[in-house]
Amino acid sequence: MRFYTAEINNKEEILLAFSEGGTVYRLQRLARLAPELQLRDMQELIENFDAVREILNRLAANDDVLQGAVVNLADVKLCAPIVRPRQDVICLGINYEAHAREAGHFSDEAFGGERPYTIYFSKRVNRATACGEAVPAYAGLVDSLDYECELGVVLGRDCKGVTAEEAREYIFGYTIINDISARNLQTRHKQWYLGKSLDGFTPMGPCIVTADEIGDEQKLDISCTVNGQLRQSSNTSCMIQTVCGAISELSQGITLQAGTIIATGTPAGVGMGMKPPVFLRHGDEIVCRIEKIGSLVNTVD
Repeated sequence: MRFYTAEINNKEEILLAFSEGGTVYRLQRLARLAPELQLRDMQELIENFDAVREILNRLAANDDVLQGAVVNLADVKLCAPIVRPRQDVICLGINYEAHAREAGHFSDEAFGGERPYTIYFSKRVNRATACGEAVPAYAGLVDSLDYECELGVVLGRDCKGVTAEEAREYIFGYTIINDISARNLQTRHKQWYLGKSLDGFTPMGPCIVTADEIGDEQKLDISCTVNGQLRQSSNTSCMIQTVCGAISELSQGITLQAGTIIATGTPAGVGMGMKPPVFLRHGDEIVCRIEKIGSLVNTVD
C-alpha cells in the first residue's frame, strides 16, 4: 500500500493507493463505512495500522465502495506524508563509501578521519517540505546549498533492544528524503545540526510505501538529478550500515517510537563532491528517485 497526505478543502487528509500506479482513494470517504478509518493524520494511521490493514484489505475487494472515494492526485495539494514529525529525524552520516571519499576531499576537518562506528545525528523538522514545494535558499545566510537523496525509513511500532534480524518487523514503510544541507553552516559549527535543520530543509515524499511492497530495502536503485543532469546514481546495497543494522544499534539504548523517521545516508554525487563544487541556485530543480517508491521533486526558491 502507498499512503499520501494531501490538503483538500483546507484540511489535511490521508490518501491511499493499493499498489504502485494504482487508483488513489480518500481514506476519509472510506471511513463512512468503517469508523476505524477516521484517523486524524499519518501518525495515527501508523500507530493503528495492524487493525487498519485488515479493514482496507476487505474494502479493496468492493469496487462499489471504492469508486465513491476516488481522487486524482493532480487535483489536490500534496503534502509531505508526515507533515509534522513528532521528533527530530534521525540521520546516518557518511553511510556510502564513495560519499565518504568525496566529503573528505571537500573538508577533511569536517568529514575526514577514521569512522569505525556509524555516525548518527538529528535533523530538526518543524514542517516537512512536500513534493512540488520550494526549498528556501536563505540568501545572505547560506552560500553552499546542497542536496542529498536518501532512503527514509518510518517505524510502525515502538522498539527497544531489537536485533538486526528482528528490526524489519518494526518497519511501517519507506519514503524519499532530500537531506538539504547548508555546507557553510555545517562545517563552520563543527557539527551538522544547524546546517541541516533550517526551515524547509527536509523535503519528503511523495508517499510512504509499506514495507511489504518494497521487499528487500537493501536492493533499491537511488538517484538524483539537478536540472535534468544526473548527479547521484547508486543502490542501497552500497550502504555501509544497513537499515536493520541501524535500527538495532539505535534501539539498544533508545526507545524508538512508532512514527520515528530515519534518513539512511546519501550516495556520492552531491554538489560539494564536484570539482569544483557546484551548489544549488535559485530556480534549480532537484529530482530524487528511489526504486519502488517514486520521485521527490523540488525547486530552489
